[in-house]
Amino acid sequence: MRRALIAGNWKMNTTLPEAITLVKQMLKDLQNIDRIDRVICPPFISLSDLHRILQGTSVGLGAQNMYYRDKGAFTGEISSLMLKDLCQYVILGHSERRQYFGETDAIVNEKVKAAFAAGLTPIMCIGETLEENESNKTSNVLESQVKGGLKDIMPSDKLVVAYEPIWAIGTGKAATGPQAGKTIGFIRHILASIWSDSIAQSIRILYGGSVTGANIYEFVKEPEIDGGLVGGASLKPADFIEIARQTAAIKS
Repeated sequence: MRRALIAGNWKMNTTLPEAITLVKQMLKDLQNIDRIDRVICPPFISLSDLHRILQGTSVGLGAQNMYYRDKGAFTGEISSLMLKDLCQYVILGHSERRQYFGETDAIVNEKVKAAFAAGLTPIMCIGETLEENESNKTSNVLESQVKGGLKDIMPSDKLVVAYEPIWAIGTGKAATGPQAGKTIGFIRHILASIWSDSIAQSIRILYGGSVTGANIYEFVKEPEIDGGLVGGASLKPADFIEIARQTAAIKS
């Protein structure tokens, strides 16, 4: 049985003092919900301090991005070698990275390879735009993103995939549970076609896109959905705790 995962993507929010306060507000309750994995992904500047706070707890830490080279003249970038002693997870290929910073499937592929090489667990994000969705191109887009992102990568059940329909991110317009469940089932089919059914069945696939404490039940009740990649609601302690609590009640 796949162990459920709830990851909070704070995006470009919180100063260092705000991040410390936010984690301390959530930590006790999150630790009590230990039947699922809970991960916090703050901005880079907070990783070191939050690592110290979370060390020895059951709450994981993740980065929001990284570059695929180990080191070099890449001003402003962060490598997997810089992250591996601070966190366990890294979000890769988020739609905002693809949309605003020109990341392609080929770049995501290099980053996934680098994450695995460093012992980090990649959370590889995929998802279609509203136009692609309304033009019935969702399946083609997702297949291209999955196959492109995992090209020449050995099968691994350590991979986490996050399906985030771009039209639902930060818009308040989430997909329905059955819609998301059906799409994630298709993603699992793609994984089986490139690796194997046994590996595909062991990989956790999350839903993301306007997830809240009020609608998380609709998603995690779907057998194909293994948790959520949570944006805005992860900045609200009560909401993020409720999301984790409901997920644990259903999935454990």
